[in-house]
Amino acid sequence: MNWLKPSWQAVLAIMLCLIALALGAMSKPEAAALADPAASFNYPFLGTKGLMLGLVLLAALISMTRIPPLAEAVVLFVGAHLVGWLLISGISGFEGTALAPYFLLLTAAWLLGWRCVAVLSGLRPMANWARSALRLIIPAIFGAWILIIWEAVTRGAGIPFILLPPPSAIGARIASSLPVLGADVRQTIFKAVIFGYVVGSGAGFITAILADRVPFLRRGLLPIGNMVSALPIIGVAPIMVMWFGFDWQSKAAVVIIMTFFPMLVNTVAGLAASGHMERDLMRTYASGYWQTLLKLRLPAAAPFIFNALKINSTLALIGAIVAEFFGTPVVGMGFRISTEVGRMNIDMVWAEIAVAALAGSVFYGVVALVERAVTFWHPSVRGG
Repeated sequence: MNWLKPSWQAVLAIMLCLIALALGAMSKPEAAALADPAASFNYPFLGTKGLMLGLVLLAALISMTRIPPLAEAVVLFVGAHLVGWLLISGISGFEGTALAPYFLLLTAAWLLGWRCVAVLSGLRPMANWARSALRLIIPAIFGAWILIIWEAVTRGAGIPFILLPPPSAIGARIASSLPVLGADVRQTIFKAVIFGYVVGSGAGFITAILADRVPFLRRGLLPIGNMVSALPIIGVAPIMVMWFGFDWQSKAAVVIIMTFFPMLVNTVAGLAASGHMERDLMRTYASGYWQTLLKLRLPAAAPFIFNALKINSTLALIGAIVAEFFGTPVVGMGFRISTEVGRMNIDMVWAEIAVAALAGSVFYGVVALVERAVTFWHPSVRGG
């Protein structure tokens, strides 16, 4: 049995397939057709049920043999995603009619996808491009299965559209509403978020330098910063709207408040991160405060500063969107969400959420890439 290499995911997937096969019908129309063979019924998975069961069983059995890990991952990837596609395409037009075997087969395909990700995670390629590709492929497969399960469950169980639309409907709404979404992104992100992020983070950084230079400011500002960080957005946003009006300036003010103190606190902590030996060495070179700051303390504080920038990249977007709930022109992501919820256009709400999530991820990723380029010397970057 040296050729056998079982995994619990593959074994469980085989068991679920056998249970699904024993239970029989995958949908209510199929069950009705089996109960009355003389009647003519049109039901899903006609001609593909055996193919799906065979694909899962074949992929699971092949993955348990001692084949190269890359070949195992390819077999699992093809089998799992092909079955997922067949399940979703087969249930289309028969929403809400799925029975237990449908969900058992979906779970079996998901287990194969899980095993595929586990195998890919264990690979240690020598080439840099291969390692970079793995860092993209693994989360892509993980995210794809979130969408596959979401789509298959909402269609198979017939979940009402108003409660949870399937991803395909959200994608279709995004494709048909690009001008509206573009205007909302321009109003919320390119005006309020970016301006507030730059001003808030910059002001927090400069204030941190002053607080480091003047102990009185450090002792007085940090406790206030901790207190202001705990202020609820829903309490601050209406006040900013009253002060700065309904346009993007009031949302930028909320973003400035939300991003100022994380930068202040993290920068002050980072400026204290350099060791006493390094500071003593700078003093032996007759370095003044500003030379020590620029050549020793700011580089040592760089990981703290970029940590604040990454935190602020998400806080800025959240603050701007929430602030738009309390008064805005007839454009903006927060305005669109609150308006479309009232109109029961839930797919448009999810489209705005998806665009906001994508924009926030891109924003965070850009900051993370800049951090890797600037702090290449730091052990956390050198190690991975």
